[in-house]
Amino acid sequence: MKQGIFILLLFCISLTTNAQTLEPELQKIFNGKDLSGWQEPQNNIWWTIHDGVLSATSGPEKKGSILWTDKIYKDFIMQFDFRFGKGTVDSGVFIRSDNEQIQLGISGSRKRDMSCSPYIGSLGDYPVEAEGVEDLLKKEDWNAIKIKAKGNAYTVWLNGKQVLNYESDTAIEQGAIGLQLHSNKEMQNDFRNILCAELP
Repeated sequence: MKQGIFILLLFCISLTTNAQTLEPELQKIFNGKDLSGWQEPQNNIWWTIHDGVLSATSGPEKKGSILWTDKIYKDFIMQFDFRFGKGTVDSGVFIRSDNEQIQLGISGSRKRDMSCSPYIGSLGDYPVEAEGVEDLLKKEDWNAIKIKAKGNAYTVWLNGKQVLNYESDTAIEQGAIGLQLHSNKEMQNDFRNILCAELP
C-alpha cells in the first residue's frame, strides 16, 4: 500500500514538473528604449521612457490613455514590475479587450486598493477580490506581477505568491493587451521588464 502511494506521489511530481517545463520562455515586449511593438497614441503626452522604465503620467486635461500591444494574443503569460508614483494611481492590465482588466492601484468605485483583482466592465464591478494583496504589496517600491490568461481563466501572482484564480463569463478568445492610465486622475505609474509569452 505504501509503495503504491509512493509511486503515485512520484507520478504527480513528474506531471507537475512536465507542466512547468511546457510553459514557453517569456520574451521582452518592451525594449526599454521606445514603444516599438506598441500602438503609441496620437499626440502622445502620457507615455514616456527613461532608463528602461515606462511611465504613464496624466496629462493636463486628465483624458487618460491605453497603451495597446501591436500583437494579438489568445492564451498568454505576462510578467512585469510596477511601481506606484505620485497621485492616486488607478491603473491596470486589459486582457484582450477593454472589458476585462486586472487592477493596479486604487479603485475609483471602491475608493481603496484593489490591485490584482479583476474588473469586468460589463458588470461595472469586481466579481472577486484578490487574496493577501495587502500583506504583499509594496506601495513605495517595485512589485512583480505575473498574469496568466488561459481561455476564460485568469491567474495572478504578486511578488511570487498566487493571489487570484478567476473564471470570466465574458472573456473573448483573442485580442491585444493594454496598459491603462485612467482618466480623470492625476497620477503616475511606472512599468519595467515587461515580458510575455503565448501559451500552447
